[in-house]
Order: sequence, then C-alpha cells, then structure tokens
Amino acid sequence: MGKFTNSSVGKKILMALSGFFLLFFLLQHLTINFLSVISQEAFNSASHFMGTNPVVQFLLQPILIFGVIFHLSMGIILDAKNKASRPIKYEKVDAAANSTWMSRNMIITGIMVMAFLALHFYDFWIPEIKDKFVDGIWDDTTKYYPHLKHKFADPIRVTLYCVSFVFLSLHLLHGFQSSFQSVGFRHNKYTPLIKKLGNIYAIAIPAGFVFIAIFHYLNQH
Repeated sequence: MGKFTNSSVGKKILMALSGFFLLFFLLQHLTINFLSVISQEAFNSASHFMGTNPVVQFLLQPILIFGVIFHLSMGIILDAKNKASRPIKYEKVDAAANSTWMSRNMIITGIMVMAFLALHFYDFWIPEIKDKFVDGIWDDTTKYYPHLKHKFADPIRVTLYCVSFVFLSLHLLHGFQSSFQSVGFRHNKYTPLIKKLGNIYAIAIPAGFVFIAIFHYLNQH
C-alpha cells in the first residue's frame, strides 16, 4: 500500500477518486441550492436537514473537508514532481499544440477554486458552526434562506462568486475526463461519451451556481 500511494500512478488514482467524490458533492450542493430559487420553505427544510443530520455533520462533512484538502495537495505534489522530472526546458516549446490551457493550468484553477471555498466557508459554514456549537441554535429552520439572500445582496460578492465558478468550470473541463483516465478507464466507444458528459457537467454545474447568485441579487426585496 505504501509503494502504491508513494508512486505517481498511485497519487493520480487517489486524486481521481477524491475528484469523483467532489463531483458528486457539487451536484448534490447545486440541487439543494437550486431549491432556493423554487421554494423558500423547501430550501430551508433541505438545508436544516443537511445542517443537523448527525451522519452528514460528523461523518460526511469531515470526509468532504479532507477530500478537498487532499485533492488540492495531490495536485500540487504531482505538478511539482512533473516539473522536477523535466529540469531542462527546451528553447521553444509549443505547449498549446500538445495540450489545452486547462490541462496546463490545473493548479492555477484549483487554487482559485480553493480561494472561493475559503470565501464560501466564511459566508456560510463558519456562521453555521457558530450558531450550532457556540450559541447552541440547532432548531431554527427559517434562518437559511434570509442568510443566503443577505449574502447575495452585495454586488462585489456576487461578482466574486461568478468569477470563481468560471475558474471551477475551467478546472472541470479537464478534470472530469482526466479522472476517468487516471483510474484506467479508456475505451474507444465510451471515452468520447465521457468527454461529452464531462463538458456538459463542467459548464452546466458552474452555470447553475452562477444563475442562483444572479437570481437572488436581482430579486432582492
């Protein structure tokens, strides 16, 4: 097991597996957030369940935080290792002819996504932790929607969110299909389909979050 995790291939596989987990989380998170556009009550109910369910709070949430940190750490380690293995740079390298901008800058887009997560934690996760574990407020089922509306009343914050999701989209455009390749899934018939699904996911999911932010900004009352 030690040799596996210390190898580049092992690290890529573990990074891909953490990526799959985060892809599922993004879809689940978008689904709940989109309820805020449809029904205030439904959003409050779903958010309250996720915020008070012990399995979510004490099992899935720590796994999620670990997964995010692990995914970024593996990306930085692998990127540094790849650069170290090519210490001599050629005078002329046409990188664009051999790879996409997204694949060459996954660390940049990943760090930008992490910066957004720091803002997101500051806006939503830290206040929630304070409510529950400092103030002892666990049963308020009506606070989630007003808090979200309040955050998206600020045009600067909405802009930061939208820009962050553009970087997330760029990250996913390469990361989705790369995760399948890292775990060894290559098939002449199914790989093109995975690429198409990856492109749809990479555009639709961030676009959904952008829509939610803009919707609440334009519908302040």
